[in-house]
Amino acid sequence: MEDNLAGKRYPAIMPSSERPEAPPTAPRATVASGSGRYADPWHPFTETSARVAAILREDGWQVTVDGDVDHALAHLDEVDLLVVNAGDPWRHGDAELERFADPAADAGLRAAVARGIGIVAVHAALSTLRDHPAWREAIGGEWEPGRSWHPAIGDAHVRVVDGGHPVTDGIPGIDVFDERYSDLAVDPGARMLAEHDVDGTAHAAIWVREQPTRAVVSSLGHDERAYDAPEYVDLLQRAARWAARV
Repeated sequence: MEDNLAGKRYPAIMPSSERPEAPPTAPRATVASGSGRYADPWHPFTETSARVAAILREDGWQVTVDGDVDHALAHLDEVDLLVVNAGDPWRHGDAELERFADPAADAGLRAAVARGIGIVAVHAALSTLRDHPAWREAIGGEWEPGRSWHPAIGDAHVRVVDGGHPVTDGIPGIDVFDERYSDLAVDPGARMLAEHDVDGTAHAAIWVREQPTRAVVSSLGHDERAYDAPEYVDLLQRAARWAARV
């Protein structure tokens, strides 16, 4: 359905009470939402994951929000799309407590990537799942401690620099209230779709990967205000469909 993506323009989010249930044949998405060691004091993961889920449901997806990230990764067998919205498990710096990959979660993620599950990584997902090499390989970039940073949260413009991709076709840019991750580490194999500027320097904002599976990586989405931008809603819906080959 990629050819139809360019015709989709900035839908409003229907209230959940008025939204019809997705049919059983609808594509399935899991939103892995930060809690426990994947939570932090800065990001309201419960609220932003609910917004992401509503955006996908409005576009016809069956969506499960799983507040246990390890459980979510271990149960991806029937899932078409994995959205990760979670924080850095290593942020406390305690190797014994924090640097532990749940075996079932690791096996589940590896198997899902191997079969071609679609991936959408939002905001703090660039610093999460550090115990899982398959995640870093799939998204092609990360928040690098000691290098990456962000200016104060506020109004910003994100420029689309590649309008020839189905995710960004027809979207010239995104005006958003957000926290702009800067100086991210991005692998050479990533295809950059959008950037933002800080003091005249361009920084990566949104990119895609096609190997080892389709992934869309967005540095946007700090809190609920980011999801008030209609262009960003449109982009996320396109990203989900492209990543999952819907």
